Amino acid sequence: MRLTILGGGGFRVPLVYRALLADRAKGHVTHVVLHDLDAARMGVIGRVLAEQAAGFPHAPRISVTTDLDEALTDTDFVFSAIRVGGLAGREADERLALGEGVLGQETVGAGGIAYGLRTVPVAIDIARRVAARAPGAWVINFTNPAGLVTEAMSQYLGDRVIGICDSPVGLGRRVAAALGVDPASAWFDYAGLNHLGWLRAVRVDGRDVLPGLLRDDAALASFEEGRLFGGEWLRTIGAVPNEYLHYYYFDRDAVAAARAARQSRGAVVLDQQRDFYARTASSPGSALQAWEATRLRREVTYMAENREAAGVGERASEDLDSGGYEKVALALMRAIAQDERATLILNVRNRDTLAGLDSDAVVEVPCVVDAGGARPVAGDPLPDHALGLVASVKAVERAVLEAATTGSRQAALRAMAIHPLVDSVTVARRLLERYESEFPQLGYLR
Repeated sequence: MRLTILGGGGFRVPLVYRALLADRAKGHVTHVVLHDLDAARMGVIGRVLAEQAAGFPHAPRISVTTDLDEALTDTDFVFSAIRVGGLAGREADERLALGEGVLGQETVGAGGIAYGLRTVPVAIDIARRVAARAPGAWVINFTNPAGLVTEAMSQYLGDRVIGICDSPVGLGRRVAAALGVDPASAWFDYAGLNHLGWLRAVRVDGRDVLPGLLRDDAALASFEEGRLFGGEWLRTIGAVPNEYLHYYYFDRDAVAAARAARQSRGAVVLDQQRDFYARTASSPGSALQAWEATRLRREVTYMAENREAAGVGERASEDLDSGGYEKVALALMRAIAQDERATLILNVRNRDTLAGLDSDAVVEVPCVVDAGGARPVAGDPLPDHALGLVASVKAVERAVLEAATTGSRQAALRAMAIHPLVDSVTVARRLLERYESEFPQLGYLR
């Protein structure tokens, strides 16, 4: 089975390959094609993968190409993990927004809008080319903003594009540990949009055990989201939010912490990875060891500004493992390829899953997956406070899609102005002008 990874020079590709090496299922991936516009970065990652493959006699073969059509032709699965504008673009997204006093995180607020405006046209082109070169392929979208990009690609690929994120996986794992239950034995009632969802129930043998956790301050203090939001707020809303909701519930605190930080998160990651790629490219030493050391530094600093704003200190050691997005991707791919029924939290078209959103809106909910793809499982309606926020952010995403597909600058401005974390049309107008000046990719707006 052939797997194509778009963004094949990306830093997290070795996580995917490591999971592939551990996968000995029948019909497993035998050929991995890396595609990237930056051949030098692919060369570094190729060295990491070669070291990972040592000792695995049946390791998937690796090939690299900078030609997209070559990468896509006759492939079975596509992992799309591109970053339009690179990490320098992320740093600019954050810097320009913070300069206006609003949040600039890469998927949330003004920064997420700018990133989406750059990325959606490229994602649409990829979707069209997949449809032409590999019409039977399934696309698993890692590219952020994951829900928005998946919805854009679904216009051309329908249900054959599925978005994934590691945040719900990590949240479920941490909550299960706090409850002392096996995640495999629990049903996680999670619903919302990508980076905007709530864990509303954890059912074990048909009984919801989440209320007991919400009453237990000591247990809440044992995992990251419990410390980040605090027991009082979690009991107030009766759920455990995705970590990214800290930006919404504690907006002023998050902005103040980000402005006080010596570097933005994007600048930190940019420096870490720039150093990794440059040093590894010129060093005869172990590329794998250099990658592992850089990955650990990345995980330690994840959402550091939010933890600072919440006053919860450094990240706990048990929270340093990734949420496992690569494992989710492989479980999804295996369920489809081998018709092995699985239940996973994914980004898919809503159908009639969440009331208040139309059938084509991409949502993040539990899905049953088999050879026919991913089918969302209907749950209870979102409470009013959550539905209102979801509806507002979905309106922003739809305005970004309109701008990206029609070139409408008015739609881009509307997206920026109506976002809940951008509090002024005047600020939105200045931000759009600054992003247009910074990024030539936005030259399509008229």
